[in-house]
Amino acid sequence: MDPYIVVLAGFGAVVLLTAWLPMLLKELPLSLPIFCVALGAVIFSMPGVPGVAPHPRDHPELTERLTEFVVIIALMGAGLKLDRALAWATCALTWRLLGIAMPLTIAVLAALAYLLLGLGAATAILLAASLAPTDPVLASDVQVGPPGEGLEDEVRFTLTSEAGLNDGLAFPFVNLAVALALAGQTGEPWLVDWLSVDVVWKLAAGVAVGWIVGRILGWLTFQLPNRARLSRTGDGFVALGITCLAYGITEMAHGYGFLAVFVAALGLRSVERSHEYHEKLHDFVEQLERLLMMVLLVIFGGAIADGGLLDALTLEAVVFALAAIFLVRPIIGWISLLGRNQRSDEKAVISFFGIRGLGSAYYLAYGLNHAEFEQPDLIWATAGLIVLISILLHGTTVTPVMRRLDRERQARGEPAEAWCPPGDGTAEAPAPTRESA
Repeated sequence: MDPYIVVLAGFGAVVLLTAWLPMLLKELPLSLPIFCVALGAVIFSMPGVPGVAPHPRDHPELTERLTEFVVIIALMGAGLKLDRALAWATCALTWRLLGIAMPLTIAVLAALAYLLLGLGAATAILLAASLAPTDPVLASDVQVGPPGEGLEDEVRFTLTSEAGLNDGLAFPFVNLAVALALAGQTGEPWLVDWLSVDVVWKLAAGVAVGWIVGRILGWLTFQLPNRARLSRTGDGFVALGITCLAYGITEMAHGYGFLAVFVAALGLRSVERSHEYHEKLHDFVEQLERLLMMVLLVIFGGAIADGGLLDALTLEAVVFALAAIFLVRPIIGWISLLGRNQRSDEKAVISFFGIRGLGSAYYLAYGLNHAEFEQPDLIWATAGLIVLISILLHGTTVTPVMRRLDRERQARGEPAEAWCPPGDGTAEAPAPTRESA
C-alpha cells in the first residue's frame, strides 16, 4: 500500500469521526480522547499498515510545533468562551489555583521526581513544570459553554480560566529547568537573567501584547463603521488569524505567546460581549481544535501501542504517575481553596479535574529541544503514562460528575449561570445573551 494513500484515507476517517463521535458519546461516560487513543493503538498495531508509530523522541521539532499549534488554538477557544470578565474580585478560585496550587504542585512533583526517579534538579523541574498545568485541549468537557449561553457556574468557569492562564504561567518554570541545565554545562550564572527575562519581561510582554492585540482587533471587528467591520464577514476563520497574530507578535517581542493568545481572546470579548459573531469565531476554533486533538491523540495511541513510548517505565515511574494524578493535584488543589465560601463537592471537583494532556507533551519537547536533560526516555514514558491515566480517568468520570453537580444545583434552585458561590458577596449580573441583547 502507498503510505500517502493510507494516510489520506485515515485522515478522511478521522475528519468524519471528529464530526460524528461527539454526538454519539455525549450521553455516555466515555470521552472523545479515549476513543482517539484507542483508535490509534488499534491502527498502528495492525499488521501490514505502512509506516512506524512515532516516538516523540524521534521527531522532537515536529512534536513541539504540532502540540504548540493545538494548544494555542485551544487557548483561543477557552478565552472566547468566557462571558464573564476575568476580574480579581470575582475570580478568587482561579487566582488561588494559579498562585498557590500550581507552584506547590511543581515543587512537590519535582521533589518526587528527584527522590523516586533519581532525576537531577533540572530534569525534575522540567518534568514537574510540564505536568503542572491543566491542559486546555483535553479539559474542554469541564469548561464553560459557548459564548452567550451563560453556562458559567463557578466550577466550569474556574477550570476554564485556570486552563487558559496556567499554560503561560508554567513557562517560567520550564525555562528555569532549561537555565539550570545550561548552567550545569557552561557554569555561567543564570538567576538574574531568569528572573528579569523569563519571569518579569516575558510574563509582562505576554499580558500586554495579548491585551493590545485583542483590543485592537476587537475594535476592528465590532467598532468600525458597519460596512468595514470584520464581523460583517461572518467568517469564523478570523479567529485563527487572531490566534496566530497574537502568538507571533508576542513571540517576536520575546514574550509568552501562550499567555498572549488567551489574553487576546479576553480583550476581544471585552470590546463587545454579546455580539453573535463571537459564536461563529468560537465554533470555528472548536472544530479546528477537535480535529487537531483527534489527529494527535491517534498518533499518541500509536506511540503507546507500537512506538515504545512506555517502554522505559519503571516501578518508581508508575508510583510517581499514580501519586501525581490521585494525590498531588487533588490534595494541593483542595488546600489552595481552603477558606473560600464554596461547597465542598465543588471544591473537590475543581481539585480533581486537573487534566494532563497535549500541553505536557509540548513543554517536554520544548525543554528537550533547548537543553540536554538526563534520561529523556524515562521522562517521556512517565509523562505519557500520566497523560494516558488522565485521559482514561477524567474522560470516564467527567460526564457523570458534572451531571450530578448540575442536578444538585437545580435541586437547590440555583441557576446554571450562577457565577459566584452563595454568600460570597461578589455576584454580578450575567452578561446579556444574544436573545436578550
